[in-house]
Amino acid sequence: MATCLAAILLSGILASTPLACPYELPVAVVSINGQDLFVELAFSPETRSCGLSNRFTLEMNNGMLFLFPNTRKRTFWMKNTFIPLSIAFLDDSGLVISIQHMTPMQTDERYRSPQSVRYALEVNQSWFAEHGIGVGDIVEMKLPVVIEIK
Repeated sequence: MATCLAAILLSGILASTPLACPYELPVAVVSINGQDLFVELAFSPETRSCGLSNRFTLEMNNGMLFLFPNTRKRTFWMKNTFIPLSIAFLDDSGLVISIQHMTPMQTDERYRSPQSVRYALEVNQSWFAEHGIGVGDIVEMKLPVVIEIK
């Protein structure tokens, strides 16, 4: 049932963004300072590895939330990612620890969380700045309870 719901949500919310990876990801709404974001949920090693790679667009007010089963320092890169992105690293409570801007198709540079985190949120580059969101803000997550984070 969750897969059907995800397919319905994806077809309505992210219709113009093709699924670059072979996974149907569930979608949730997160809110930061009253601003809603529709996010695909990357909750397994395979979906986190795939991320937003091989896509050419990301709709405004959409993104990807990376969910990890534990807290630790995280590292991201932009291999095969064509979209300029910003990433927010979040602790267990959704507190924004760091925001970094990522360069498309960059394989040399790594984007690292400055401390242990459980979540990472990717959006179009400068989306955070345009909405007045910064370090210390809280991301409110309304996640489906049926997701098993691996």
